[in-house]
Amino acid sequence: MKPRIFLSYPHLGGGEMKWIEEAFKESWVVPLGPNVDEFEARLEKYLGANNVVALSAGTAALHLGLVMLGVEAGDEVICQSFTFSASANPVKYQGAKPIFVDSESDTWNMSPDALESAIIDRKKITGKYPKAIIPVHLYGMPSKMNEILAISKKYNIRVLEDAAEALGSEYYGKKCGTLGTYGALSFNGNKIITTSGGGALICPDKSSADRVLFYATQARESRPYYYHEVVGYNYRLSNISAGIGCGQMDVINEHVERRREIHNLYSELLKDIPQVSLKENPSDSFKSNFWLSCIIIDPSSGVTPEEARQKMNAENIETRWLWRPMHMQPIYKDAPYYGGDVAESLFNKGLCLPSGSTMTDADVERVVSVLKEILKK
Repeated sequence: MKPRIFLSYPHLGGGEMKWIEEAFKESWVVPLGPNVDEFEARLEKYLGANNVVALSAGTAALHLGLVMLGVEAGDEVICQSFTFSASANPVKYQGAKPIFVDSESDTWNMSPDALESAIIDRKKITGKYPKAIIPVHLYGMPSKMNEILAISKKYNIRVLEDAAEALGSEYYGKKCGTLGTYGALSFNGNKIITTSGGGALICPDKSSADRVLFYATQARESRPYYYHEVVGYNYRLSNISAGIGCGQMDVINEHVERRREIHNLYSELLKDIPQVSLKENPSDSFKSNFWLSCIIIDPSSGVTPEEARQKMNAENIETRWLWRPMHMQPIYKDAPYYGGDVAESLFNKGLCLPSGSTMTDADVERVVSVLKEILKK
């Protein structure tokens, strides 16, 4: 059996241990310390944005973003349906109600048309506008943020970007996560860079970042004893994990560039296969990190995504269906949904291909070779 090709395997750069060893040497084995400060500073430099707060997970970042936007029980938040559940679950944490909208076919992300329709209709039904909008830069592809932000401004609804999959992606020359009021990042093991587990929230100013830090450290008031006026959370990134992140920042440009190279190789190798279409940047204004390269399999090929996944797995190659839309999930079956069937159609026809920056050109060629054999049969 040939070695397994994973969907997105963690890629260490070799410099992580010096940060971890220094933390152990100085006994900074706590959720604060110099590694956390350094990691935040490196993220800010890379993103071209100040006021980044490192947290324990991307989900924690989304949750605190909603807290900072004042989302409370009874509020409504507009969410992209075609994504992972972590985009919507924090809305429920706040006792609020997710309102799902369809995707558009260019980016596979939040449809501006469906977004505005949802806003207008929710105002008619509830008498007030939704409290926030959460667009997702899915698989690293930037959303149509100019249109989304114009709508958010028109109705005075603030935007929390879910850029968990889009570290390094750019939209009109700006890094994803820096376009909305707040932006959430993830450093899970399968992302562009990893801290083993972790995330960050990009804040609009220092006072907001200070407040996020306050909430992330159990909301302890500044007194000589423990005193709490609001509910806080244990969401701070550990100094050890931040040390991994510092080492990863040394190689982030190489990781992003390698993912793009892998995507370009897929594009070249798949161009003569009519049954398959590869997800591409809609225009030069979009610059995806191609965290995952994704394909649509034409139903006329007679091959379903599940058949392709199983046969790939038999060849020791990991692939994955596209996200099952949130409005199709049992936990959100009663949530309002606006739009058509773009998200559902993508789910039924799409597949994520191995895209990790550890992959060699030969690995990519092997994936395409097996895919061709599957389609022939």
